[in-house]
Amino acid sequence: MLPGASCACKGVRSCLVCEHLKDTHLQEDKVVHLFFYDPERKLAVRKDAEPSSFAFPGVFLWENFLSEEEETELISSMDREVWNPSQSGRRKQDFGPKVNFKKKKVRLASFSGLPALSKKLVLRMQQDATLADFQPVEQCNLDYQPGRGSAIDPHLDDAWLWGERLVTVNMLSDTTLTMSLERGLPPLGPGEEVNVAVALPRRSLVALYGEARHLWKHGILRKDVNGRRVCSTYRELSAEFLPGGPQAEQGARLLDVALSFMGAPV
Repeated sequence: MLPGASCACKGVRSCLVCEHLKDTHLQEDKVVHLFFYDPERKLAVRKDAEPSSFAFPGVFLWENFLSEEEETELISSMDREVWNPSQSGRRKQDFGPKVNFKKKKVRLASFSGLPALSKKLVLRMQQDATLADFQPVEQCNLDYQPGRGSAIDPHLDDAWLWGERLVTVNMLSDTTLTMSLERGLPPLGPGEEVNVAVALPRRSLVALYGEARHLWKHGILRKDVNGRRVCSTYRELSAEFLPGGPQAEQGARLLDVALSFMGAPV
């Protein structure tokens, strides 16, 4: 455990810092059918006694998106800012508007834009057809360390404010993004789940869209954090906040601020 570590876990969330202080209930055992993502063939491939595969659309992997020098520069810049405690043993830095998802309210508040070093990365993203018109309005930096038991539970990102593509840049160590589905694929029965393990090499970029964004939950399991891992996740606006949408005017203001690239963590 890291000396002086603090904890921001709530509800069922836990980390190694707090687990000895509160009761943690083991989840019920479930049958997990494990597949591995093949980025060249865009297939989920099973590697056990029952070979099989199925199409797995909606994942775009860009290996070596960053150079070693860029990674060093980005981490050094992040570590000069304050890392705030987050849930499940993570730390975070937010560059984005203040959002109340329950009330569907967005405020600029102290949002001053994405950080300056992200400008060249966004321009590079836009060079690929998958991300050609990608305009991020929020960036979240997350710090994972095995000494804190860092992880992020399987989840679906909000779709009211955040748009079609979720883009993450993975730094400092290799990890695995676990995609999970509890229904929709036969022959799943009660308590059964399909997991697709997407290998994320160090300095790679991954984008989720389509079924991988809206149908499959994504998470990082504790066992897959084997060294310090830092990631930056970028989110774009939903159609509601783009031209022609009911909140297009506010969306335009948010983008103007975000893409000034003058931001400090909020």
